Amino acid sequence: MSDRLSRGKLGEDITADYLCKNDFEIVARNYHSRYGEIDIIAKNSEFIAFVEVKARNEKALERPAAAVTSAKRRKIIQTALIFLSEFEYDLQPRFDVCEITIDNRTDVLIELNYIENAFDTEGFL
Repeated sequence: MSDRLSRGKLGEDITADYLCKNDFEIVARNYHSRYGEIDIIAKNSEFIAFVEVKARNEKALERPAAAVTSAKRRKIIQTALIFLSEFEYDLQPRFDVCEITIDNRTDVLIELNYIENAFDTEGFL
């Protein structure tokens, strides 16, 4: 497994732990559709959150969330629509991004920045 893939998996594990500690239940991880993948789908009593995890090392030049481009947001939204057509939830959908910064040498978490409502469907539907 490449460093990028192992850092991504570690970032997803850290994010899943964070969500569980904040009263969310993990519904799915790495949910695939023909449009793409959603890293984590989680729910609480009010929301179903579609979470994109971006993990970087501490030497990255830009914020991890900057990698969630318009094209990536479109794929996440399309995949979320497919998920919601397959599984019925009476919850408000929300698109979140979790920025994870990891020490390159030790794989220790340096920073977790969880962005609720990082984007919405405006302009995509």
